[in-house]
Amino acid sequence: MAEEVLTQAPGNVWKVLVKEGDSVKAGDTLFILEVMKTEVPHDAESDGTVKKLHVKEEDAVDVGQLAVEIE
Repeated sequence: MAEEVLTQAPGNVWKVLVKEGDSVKAGDTLFILEVMKTEVPHDAESDGTVKKLHVKEEDAVDVGQLAVEIE
């Protein structure tokens, strides 16, 4: 089943740690947001392969924005 990783807070994408096609395991950090000078990691909830990245470093994002699709 596909997993959609949504942003948990508004902020800026500080670091993207995966690319499309990468295999990930549950708990792996996919990307990190900078929110009010605090790093907020966003992790995979399940094992799979990164199907699509919807964010890149330095993007400004809102809460609930689709960031990564995993299949």
